[in-house]
Amino acid sequence: MADLYIKNGLNEYLEPIELLITNGKIERVSSKIRNVVADKTIDLERQSIVSAGWIDDHVHCYEKLTLYYDDPDEDGYKTGVTTVIDAGSTGANNIKDFYTRTRDKLTNVYAMINISETGILAQDELGDMRRLNLQKLQAAVDEYPDFIVGIKARISKSVVVSNGINPLVEAKYFQMKLNKHLPLMVHVGTNPPELSEIMTIMDKGDIMTHCFNGKTNGILDENDNIKDFVQDGYEHGIIFDVGHGTDSFNFHTAEIAKQYKLYPETLSTDIYHHNREDGPVYDMSTCIEKLLLLGYKISEIIPMITSRPAKNFGLSRKGLLKSGYDADVTIFDIKHGRKELTDSNGNTRITDTLVKPKYSIVGGNVYSIGGI
Repeated sequence: MADLYIKNGLNEYLEPIELLITNGKIERVSSKIRNVVADKTIDLERQSIVSAGWIDDHVHCYEKLTLYYDDPDEDGYKTGVTTVIDAGSTGANNIKDFYTRTRDKLTNVYAMINISETGILAQDELGDMRRLNLQKLQAAVDEYPDFIVGIKARISKSVVVSNGINPLVEAKYFQMKLNKHLPLMVHVGTNPPELSEIMTIMDKGDIMTHCFNGKTNGILDENDNIKDFVQDGYEHGIIFDVGHGTDSFNFHTAEIAKQYKLYPETLSTDIYHHNREDGPVYDMSTCIEKLLLLGYKISEIIPMITSRPAKNFGLSRKGLLKSGYDADVTIFDIKHGRKELTDSNGNTRITDTLVKPKYSIVGGNVYSIGGI
Protein backbone atom coordinates (compact mmCIF):
# COMPACT_ATOMS: atom_id res chain seq x y z
CA MET A 1 0.00 0.00 0.00
CA ALA A 2 1.27 3.47 -0.92
CA ASP A 3 1.30 6.29 1.60
CA LEU A 4 0.16 8.98 -0.85
CA TYR A 5 -1.42 9.04 -4.28
CA ILE A 6 -1.36 12.33 -6.20
CA LYS A 7 -3.84 12.02 -9.05
CA ASN A 8 -5.04 14.14 -11.94
CA GLY A 9 -2.13 16.58 -11.79
CA LEU A 10 -0.37 18.44 -14.59
CA ASN A 11 3.35 18.78 -15.15
CA GLU A 12 5.04 22.03 -16.18
CA TYR A 13 4.11 21.31 -19.82
CA LEU A 14 0.46 20.90 -18.74
CA GLU A 15 0.58 17.18 -19.48
CA PRO A 16 -1.11 14.64 -17.17
CA ILE A 17 0.97 13.36 -14.26
CA GLU A 18 0.33 11.17 -11.24
CA LEU A 19 2.61 10.05 -8.40
CA LEU A 20 2.76 7.33 -5.80
CA ILE A 21 4.79 8.02 -2.65
CA THR A 22 5.87 5.42 -0.11
CA ASN A 23 8.24 5.65 2.88
CA GLY A 24 9.41 9.14 1.98
CA LYS A 25 10.36 8.19 -1.58
CA ILE A 26 8.72 8.51 -4.97
CA GLU A 27 7.58 5.01 -5.88
CA ARG A 28 6.08 5.64 -9.30
CA VAL A 29 5.44 8.47 -11.77
CA SER A 30 3.14 8.15 -14.75
CA SER A 31 0.52 10.00 -16.75
CA LYS A 32 -2.03 7.62 -15.21
CA ILE A 33 -1.63 5.10 -12.41
CA ARG A 34 -4.33 2.44 -12.10
CA ASN A 35 -5.49 0.11 -9.35
CA VAL A 36 -4.05 2.27 -6.58
CA VAL A 37 -4.42 1.55 -2.89
CA ALA A 38 -3.11 4.43 -0.77
CA ASP A 39 -3.57 5.80 2.72
CA LYS A 40 -4.13 9.31 1.38
CA THR A 41 -5.15 10.69 -2.02
CA ILE A 42 -4.86 14.23 -3.34
CA ASP A 43 -7.04 14.71 -6.41
CA LEU A 44 -5.94 17.83 -8.30
CA GLU A 45 -8.74 17.58 -10.88
CA ARG A 46 -6.44 18.70 -13.72
CA GLN A 47 -6.23 22.15 -12.13
CA SER A 48 -2.80 22.19 -10.46
CA ILE A 49 0.81 21.74 -11.52
CA VAL A 50 3.00 19.14 -9.86
CA SER A 51 6.76 19.64 -9.86
CA ALA A 52 9.73 18.34 -7.96
CA GLY A 53 10.06 20.25 -4.70
CA TRP A 54 11.32 23.76 -5.23
CA ILE A 55 14.93 24.36 -4.23
CA ASP A 56 16.05 27.87 -3.28
CA ASP A 57 19.84 27.81 -3.58
CA HIS A 58 20.48 31.23 -2.02
CA VAL A 59 18.81 32.15 1.26
CA HIS A 60 19.97 33.52 4.62
CA CYS A 61 18.34 31.61 7.45
CA TYR A 62 20.74 31.38 10.39
CA GLU A 63 18.40 32.67 13.06
CA LYS A 64 21.13 33.76 15.47
CA LEU A 65 22.46 36.51 13.21
CA THR A 66 21.44 40.12 13.72
CA LEU A 67 22.06 41.24 10.12
CA TYR A 68 20.69 38.69 7.66
CA TYR A 69 18.57 36.03 9.36
CA ASP A 70 15.31 34.13 9.10
CA ASP A 71 13.50 30.95 10.07
CA PRO A 72 14.17 28.35 7.34
CA ASP A 73 10.55 27.21 7.47
CA GLU A 74 9.30 30.74 6.77
CA ASP A 75 11.44 30.73 3.62
CA GLY A 76 10.77 27.08 2.92
CA TYR A 77 7.84 24.70 3.12
CA LYS A 78 5.36 27.45 4.04
CA THR A 79 5.97 29.01 0.59
CA GLY A 80 6.27 25.90 -1.58
CA VAL A 81 10.04 25.60 -1.22
CA THR A 82 11.00 22.17 0.10
CA THR A 83 14.78 22.71 0.23
CA VAL A 84 16.80 25.79 1.10
CA ILE A 85 20.54 26.30 0.82
CA ASP A 86 21.90 29.00 3.08
CA ALA A 87 24.45 31.08 1.17
CA GLY A 88 27.34 31.61 3.55
CA SER A 89 25.65 33.07 6.60
CA THR A 90 27.98 30.98 8.73
CA GLY A 91 31.66 30.12 8.61
CA ALA A 92 33.82 27.57 10.39
CA ASN A 93 33.30 29.25 13.78
CA ASN A 94 29.49 29.05 13.85
CA ILE A 95 28.32 26.50 11.30
CA LYS A 96 28.01 23.84 14.02
CA ASP A 97 25.41 25.97 15.79
CA PHE A 98 23.59 26.58 12.52
CA TYR A 99 23.52 22.84 11.78
CA THR A 100 22.13 22.07 15.24
CA ARG A 101 19.41 24.72 14.96
CA THR A 102 18.15 23.37 11.63
CA ARG A 103 17.69 19.71 12.60
CA ASP A 104 14.11 20.18 13.81
CA LYS A 105 12.97 22.22 10.81
CA LEU A 106 10.39 20.76 8.44
CA THR A 107 12.18 22.21 5.41
CA ASN A 108 15.33 20.51 4.12
CA VAL A 109 18.21 22.83 5.07
CA TYR A 110 21.74 22.78 3.62
CA ALA A 111 24.55 25.31 3.76
CA MET A 112 27.32 26.89 1.78
CA ILE A 113 30.09 27.68 4.22
CA ASN A 114 31.49 31.20 4.14
CA ILE A 115 35.23 31.36 3.38
CA SER A 116 35.48 33.73 6.35
CA GLU A 117 35.50 31.80 9.60
CA THR A 118 33.05 34.31 11.10
CA GLY A 119 30.38 34.10 8.42
CA ILE A 120 28.29 37.24 8.01
CA LEU A 121 28.56 38.56 11.54
CA ALA A 122 29.32 41.94 10.01
CA GLN A 123 29.11 43.47 6.55
CA ASP A 124 32.90 43.21 6.12
CA GLU A 125 33.73 39.58 6.86
CA LEU A 126 36.44 39.57 4.16
CA GLY A 127 37.99 42.87 5.23
CA ASP A 128 40.55 40.98 7.33
CA MET A 129 42.37 38.21 5.48
CA ARG A 130 43.26 36.55 8.79
CA ARG A 131 39.66 35.33 8.94
CA LEU A 132 40.34 33.01 6.00
CA ASN A 133 41.61 29.73 7.43
CA LEU A 134 41.82 26.61 5.27
CA GLN A 135 42.37 24.23 8.18
CA LYS A 136 39.21 25.40 9.98
CA LEU A 137 37.24 25.28 6.75
CA GLN A 138 38.39 21.72 6.02
CA ALA A 139 37.57 20.61 9.56
CA ALA A 140 34.01 21.94 9.23
CA VAL A 141 33.51 20.27 5.85
CA ASP A 142 34.79 16.99 7.30
CA GLU A 143 32.45 17.24 10.29
CA TYR A 144 29.30 18.06 8.28
CA PRO A 145 29.77 16.47 4.84
CA ASP A 146 26.04 16.01 4.24
CA PHE A 147 25.13 19.52 5.37
CA ILE A 148 27.83 21.67 3.73
CA VAL A 149 27.21 21.52 -0.02
CA GLY A 150 29.22 24.53 -1.25
CA ILE A 151 31.43 27.47 -0.35
CA LYS A 152 30.51 31.14 -0.55
CA ALA A 153 32.56 34.27 -1.17
CA ARG A 154 30.96 37.71 -1.08
CA ILE A 155 33.15 39.78 -3.37
CA SER A 156 31.98 43.38 -3.31
CA LYS A 157 33.38 46.60 -1.88
CA SER A 158 31.61 46.66 1.48
CA VAL A 159 32.63 43.07 2.19
CA VAL A 160 36.27 42.93 1.03
CA VAL A 161 36.99 46.56 2.04
CA SER A 162 40.57 47.20 0.84
CA ASN A 163 41.42 43.61 -0.04
CA GLY A 164 40.21 43.79 -3.63
CA ILE A 165 40.24 40.51 -5.48
CA ASN A 166 42.46 38.71 -2.94
CA PRO A 167 39.65 36.97 -1.02
CA LEU A 168 38.37 35.41 -4.25
CA VAL A 169 41.87 34.22 -5.15
CA GLU A 170 42.01 32.62 -1.71
CA ALA A 171 38.55 31.09 -2.17
CA LYS A 172 39.67 29.43 -5.39
CA TYR A 173 42.75 28.12 -3.60
CA PHE A 174 40.56 26.74 -0.81
CA GLN A 175 38.27 25.11 -3.38
CA MET A 176 41.24 23.40 -5.01
CA LYS A 177 42.82 22.22 -1.73
CA LEU A 178 39.68 20.87 -0.01
CA ASN A 179 39.64 17.09 -0.03
CA LYS A 180 36.04 17.22 -1.23
CA HIS A 181 35.15 19.26 -4.31
CA LEU A 182 32.50 21.86 -3.51
CA PRO A 183 30.89 24.39 -5.85
CA LEU A 184 31.82 28.02 -5.26
CA MET A 185 29.13 30.70 -5.25
CA VAL A 186 30.42 34.25 -5.72
CA HIS A 187 28.38 37.30 -4.69
CA VAL A 188 29.00 40.25 -7.04
CA GLY A 189 28.05 43.87 -6.45
CA THR A 190 29.61 47.26 -6.00
CA ASN A 191 33.21 47.74 -7.11
CA PRO A 192 36.09 47.44 -6.43
CA PRO A 193 36.88 44.75 -7.33
CA GLU A 194 35.68 45.03 -10.90
CA LEU A 195 33.32 42.42 -12.30
CA SER A 196 35.85 41.78 -15.06
CA GLU A 197 38.47 40.82 -12.44
CA ILE A 198 36.02 38.53 -10.68
CA MET A 199 34.89 36.68 -13.80
CA THR A 200 38.46 36.22 -14.98
CA ILE A 201 39.19 34.20 -11.84
CA MET A 202 35.97 32.19 -11.88
CA ASP A 203 35.91 28.80 -13.61
CA LYS A 204 33.34 26.68 -15.38
CA GLY A 205 30.85 25.47 -12.78
CA ASP A 206 31.40 28.39 -10.42
CA ILE A 207 28.18 30.23 -9.63
CA MET A 208 27.82 34.00 -10.04
CA THR A 209 24.87 35.12 -7.94
CA HIS A 210 23.12 38.51 -8.28
CA CYS A 211 23.72 38.20 -12.04
CA PHE A 212 20.94 40.67 -12.99
CA ASN A 213 21.68 43.49 -10.57
CA GLY A 214 21.32 47.05 -11.86
CA LYS A 215 24.68 48.34 -10.65
CA THR A 216 27.36 49.99 -12.80
CA ASN A 217 29.61 47.05 -11.95
CA GLY A 218 27.01 44.72 -13.49
CA ILE A 219 26.69 42.87 -16.76
CA LEU A 220 25.55 45.83 -18.93
CA ASP A 221 27.77 48.54 -20.41
CA GLU A 222 26.79 52.22 -20.70
CA ASN A 223 24.96 51.46 -23.97
CA ASP A 224 22.86 48.66 -22.49
CA ASN A 225 24.84 45.94 -24.21
CA ILE A 226 26.12 42.81 -22.48
CA LYS A 227 29.78 43.37 -21.72
CA ASP A 228 32.07 41.19 -23.83
CA PHE A 229 33.76 39.52 -20.86
CA VAL A 230 30.34 38.68 -19.40
CA GLN A 231 29.31 36.92 -22.60
CA ASP A 232 32.66 35.11 -22.66
CA GLY A 233 32.23 33.95 -19.04
CA TYR A 234 28.69 32.78 -19.70
CA GLU A 235 29.79 30.79 -22.75
CA HIS A 236 32.73 29.37 -20.77
CA GLY A 237 30.31 27.83 -18.30
CA ILE A 238 30.07 30.22 -15.36
CA ILE A 239 26.65 29.55 -13.84
CA PHE A 240 24.37 32.59 -13.63
CA ASP A 241 22.12 32.63 -10.56
CA VAL A 242 19.47 35.31 -10.04
CA GLY A 243 19.89 35.85 -6.28
CA HIS A 244 17.15 38.51 -6.28
CA GLY A 245 17.61 40.02 -2.83
CA THR A 246 16.99 43.52 -1.57
CA ASP A 247 19.49 45.10 -3.93
CA SER A 248 20.28 42.68 -6.75
CA PHE A 249 17.52 42.23 -9.34
CA ASN A 250 16.71 44.79 -12.01
CA PHE A 251 13.92 44.27 -14.55
CA HIS A 252 15.77 46.11 -17.30
CA THR A 253 19.01 44.20 -16.82
CA ALA A 254 17.17 40.87 -16.86
CA GLU A 255 15.21 41.92 -19.94
CA ILE A 256 18.34 42.86 -21.89
CA ALA A 257 20.04 39.62 -20.84
CA LYS A 258 17.10 37.63 -22.19
CA GLN A 259 17.32 39.48 -25.50
CA TYR A 260 20.95 38.36 -25.68
CA LYS A 261 19.89 34.78 -24.83
CA LEU A 262 21.87 35.02 -21.61
CA TYR A 263 19.54 33.01 -19.40
CA PRO A 264 19.93 32.29 -15.68
CA GLU A 265 20.64 28.68 -14.92
CA THR A 266 19.09 28.98 -11.48
CA LEU A 267 16.52 31.21 -9.82
CA SER A 268 17.10 32.02 -6.16
CA THR A 269 15.62 34.59 -3.82
CA ASP A 270 18.45 35.73 -1.48
CA ILE A 271 15.62 35.94 1.02
CA TYR A 272 15.86 36.86 4.69
CA HIS A 273 13.36 38.22 7.17
CA HIS A 274 13.43 41.85 5.97
CA ASN A 275 12.95 41.33 2.22
CA ARG A 276 10.49 38.51 2.93
CA GLU A 277 8.31 40.68 5.12
CA ASP A 278 8.71 44.05 3.38
CA GLY A 279 9.76 43.07 -0.15
CA PRO A 280 10.74 43.26 -2.87
CA VAL A 281 11.39 39.50 -2.68
CA TYR A 282 8.53 38.19 -0.50
CA ASP A 283 8.86 34.56 -1.65
CA MET A 284 9.88 32.24 -4.48
CA SER A 285 6.45 32.53 -6.11
CA THR A 286 6.92 36.28 -6.56
CA CYS A 287 10.31 35.69 -8.16
CA ILE A 288 8.76 33.16 -10.53
CA GLU A 289 6.08 35.71 -11.43
CA LYS A 290 8.80 38.21 -12.38
CA LEU A 291 10.45 35.76 -14.79
CA LEU A 292 7.06 34.87 -16.26
CA LEU A 293 6.44 38.59 -16.79
CA LEU A 294 9.75 38.83 -18.67
CA GLY A 295 8.64 36.12 -21.07
CA TYR A 296 10.02 32.91 -19.60
CA LYS A 297 7.72 29.89 -19.73
CA ILE A 298 6.90 27.96 -16.58
CA SER A 299 8.52 24.93 -18.22
CA GLU A 300 11.75 26.95 -18.52
CA ILE A 301 11.59 28.18 -14.92
CA ILE A 302 10.88 24.89 -13.13
CA PRO A 303 14.35 23.40 -13.88
CA MET A 304 15.88 26.62 -12.46
CA ILE A 305 14.38 25.75 -9.05
CA THR A 306 14.54 21.95 -9.14
CA SER A 307 16.91 19.84 -11.25
CA ARG A 308 19.64 22.44 -11.86
CA PRO A 309 20.30 23.53 -8.27
CA ALA A 310 20.09 19.87 -7.24
CA LYS A 311 22.78 19.01 -9.79
CA ASN A 312 24.97 22.03 -8.99
CA PHE A 313 25.04 21.24 -5.26
CA GLY A 314 25.16 17.46 -5.45
CA LEU A 315 21.67 16.78 -4.09
CA SER A 316 21.55 13.47 -5.89
CA ARG A 317 18.08 12.37 -4.81
CA LYS A 318 16.32 15.69 -5.24
CA GLY A 319 15.18 17.91 -8.09
CA LEU A 320 13.34 15.35 -10.23
CA LEU A 321 10.04 13.49 -10.10
CA LYS A 322 11.61 10.08 -10.53
CA SER A 323 11.23 6.67 -8.96
CA GLY A 324 13.58 6.29 -6.00
CA TYR A 325 14.05 10.02 -5.47
CA ASP A 326 13.14 11.82 -2.26
CA ALA A 327 9.42 12.55 -2.06
CA ASP A 328 9.87 16.32 -2.18
CA VAL A 329 7.07 17.77 -4.28
CA THR A 330 5.54 21.21 -4.84
CA ILE A 331 1.95 21.55 -6.03
CA PHE A 332 0.86 24.95 -7.26
CA ASP A 333 -1.66 26.82 -9.39
CA ILE A 334 -1.15 29.47 -12.03
CA LYS A 335 -4.03 31.90 -11.94
CA HIS A 336 -5.09 35.11 -13.65
CA GLY A 337 -5.07 38.19 -11.45
CA ARG A 338 -3.53 41.62 -11.08
CA LYS A 339 -0.40 42.26 -9.05
CA GLU A 340 2.29 44.92 -8.88
CA LEU A 341 5.83 43.54 -8.92
CA THR A 342 8.80 45.60 -7.77
CA ASP A 343 12.47 45.03 -8.54
CA SER A 344 15.39 45.87 -6.27
CA ASN A 345 15.65 49.41 -7.63
CA GLY A 346 12.02 50.33 -7.02
CA ASN A 347 10.89 49.84 -10.63
CA THR A 348 7.38 48.41 -10.89
CA ARG A 349 5.58 46.27 -13.45
CA ILE A 350 2.06 44.86 -13.47
CA THR A 351 1.49 41.16 -14.01
CA ASP A 352 -1.71 39.29 -14.71
CA THR A 353 -0.22 35.87 -13.99
CA LEU A 354 -0.06 34.71 -10.38
CA VAL A 355 1.72 31.68 -8.92
CA LYS A 356 -0.07 30.14 -5.95
CA PRO A 357 1.51 27.19 -4.08
CA LYS A 358 -1.02 24.75 -2.61
CA TYR A 359 1.03 21.96 -1.05
CA SER A 360 4.61 21.36 -0.02
CA ILE A 361 5.49 17.70 0.33
CA VAL A 362 8.78 17.12 2.16
CA GLY A 363 9.98 13.55 2.50
CA GLY A 364 6.44 12.36 1.87
CA ASN A 365 4.90 14.62 4.54
CA VAL A 366 2.14 16.84 3.20
CA TYR A 367 1.82 20.47 4.27
CA SER A 368 -1.00 22.62 2.93
CA ILE A 369 -0.33 26.27 2.14
CA GLY A 370 -2.66 29.21 2.59
CA GLY A 371 -5.30 27.45 4.64
CA ILE A 372 -6.22 24.75 2.11
